[in-house]
Amino acid sequence: MLRSLWTGASGMMAQQTSLDNIANNLANVNTTGYKKESTVFQSLLYSKLQTKVTDNEGNPKPVIGQVGSGVRVASVVSNFEPGTFLETGNEYDMAIDGNGFFSVRMSDGTTGYTRNGSFGLALNPDGSVTLANPEGYQLLDTNGEIISLDSSLDVSQYSIDRYGNICYPDDTGNPQPTGVQIGLTQFNNPAGLLKISGSLFRESAASGVPRAESQDEALKTSKIVTKYLEGSNVQTADEIVDLIVTQRAYEMNSKVITASDEMLQQANNLRS
Repeated sequence: MLRSLWTGASGMMAQQTSLDNIANNLANVNTTGYKKESTVFQSLLYSKLQTKVTDNEGNPKPVIGQVGSGVRVASVVSNFEPGTFLETGNEYDMAIDGNGFFSVRMSDGTTGYTRNGSFGLALNPDGSVTLANPEGYQLLDTNGEIISLDSSLDVSQYSIDRYGNICYPDDTGNPQPTGVQIGLTQFNNPAGLLKISGSLFRESAASGVPRAESQDEALKTSKIVTKYLEGSNVQTADEIVDLIVTQRAYEMNSKVITASDEMLQQANNLRS
């Protein structure tokens, strides 16, 4: 009965974590570039209920009696299925059609990766113009350098083609590449990326090293869709169903604890 108390308690703790994760998914249903997270469960150690593996006649028993000791959360995995493209009309809003990530320079000088393509023009102290997200993190090019635009030109005339080239119109008004291209990066295991705030990720040992699309011919090149943003891939209906299932599982585990407590109470009454 003490084992059943612990087993029920482990189930309640695991389902509480799952509930927290579902709540986080629903809270970010409108967050640009957010990727849904799923809870993965794993059973705990099993104990043998019988010490003998043969019966009274010496014949081997066909089944070894074992009982589990509960469940735990093994991991929380991000789902990198693309979200719906949402039209914004902003020239510097970008959505990625493919498996790539934008690279941005973080405030501590390291590189972050994101699918949130909400960028705008930002003015540097030296007078140059760059592309940066609302947090001020600057977009990087294919060489891993901050993108700088010529501030002597009309910055409102800059545009971005589907290959990520920064373009400026020539004398005839046709956009021409300026030689600067937005850098897109892929990972062998994107689910292993380390999540930080604002739909941003950092590389980790589990994700593998970043692979630049412009330098790795083995990668399928992503395309950039301007004036659109990639919405969250959270499906509200699925999350509500998961919420109901998690709530029912939590209630059943709590009833296991209640039943075990009642049995222990009865056992104590028999002793008295």
